[in-house]
Amino acid sequence: MREILFPGLNLKFQINSIAVSIGNLNIYWYAIFIVLAFSLAILFFKKDDGKYKIKFEDMMELFLILIPVSIVFARLYFVIFKFDYYINNPVEILDIRNGGLAIYGGIIGAIITILVFCKIKKINFLDVLDYIVPYLALGQAIGRWGNFFNGEAHGSITTNILRMGIVENGAYIEVHPTFLYESICNLVIFLILYFMRNRRQYRGQLTYIYLTLYGLIRAIIEGLRTDSLMLGSFRISQVISILLFVIFGSILIYKKVKGKIKNE
Repeated sequence: MREILFPGLNLKFQINSIAVSIGNLNIYWYAIFIVLAFSLAILFFKKDDGKYKIKFEDMMELFLILIPVSIVFARLYFVIFKFDYYINNPVEILDIRNGGLAIYGGIIGAIITILVFCKIKKINFLDVLDYIVPYLALGQAIGRWGNFFNGEAHGSITTNILRMGIVENGAYIEVHPTFLYESICNLVIFLILYFMRNRRQYRGQLTYIYLTLYGLIRAIIEGLRTDSLMLGSFRISQVISILLFVIFGSILIYKKVKGKIKNE
C-alpha cells in the first residue's frame, strides 16, 4: 500500500498495485485497465460493424491475434531499451505485473499484424487503421491509470496545481503526474477522432491525425518524465514522437493543400 497525494487539489489516495488476491493469485490493476481498454474497443467495434465495409467478425479475428502480438512487442521494446538491466535479470523479462509495456512497441507489433491480416483478407490497410485508431487513443487514456496504481510513469519535480506527492527512495517529492497528462490528452484525441469517423475525406486521415496529435503530446510529456527509455543521451520515445509529428503532420498539410488546389 502506498500513499499518493495531489496537494494542489487537496486529494489523498491509499493505493495498491494489486486489485484482488485469490489465494496465491494476484490480479493487478495494471491488468484490469488493459482488459477494460480491450473490452471497450470490442464494444465499439460491434457498434461500428460495417463501417468502411469492415465486418465485426473480421475485427474479432484480427483482435485475437493482435492482442497477444501487441503485448509481446510492447514488452520486447521495453526490454531492448533496458537491456543492461534485463541481461543480468533475464527471469524478469516475462514479469509484466508491475508495468514495463511500451506503447510504441505495441503499435509496431499491431501494424505488422494488421498488414499481414489485411493482405490475407484482402481488406484495405488504411481503412482498418482508421477503424481502430479512435479506440486505440481511448485504450491509451484508460491504460495510463495502470501506471498510477503502479506508482510509475511520473515526471520531474514541480509546483503546479496538478502536482502529485509521492515517496521515492525514502524521500517525499512532488512531481508532474505525467500519466494523468497523457490520459487526458489521449481522451481528447479519442473524442476528436470519434467525431470525425463519419467525416473523413480520404483513407488514412484518422490515422494521420492520431499519429500527428499523439506524436505532439507524447513529445512534450516525455520531456517531463524521469523514467524515459534512452538511446545514448536521447529519449527514444521523444525522438520517435517528434518524427511522427513532423512526418504525419506534413502529410495532413499536403493532403489539405492538394484538396484545395483540386477544388479550385
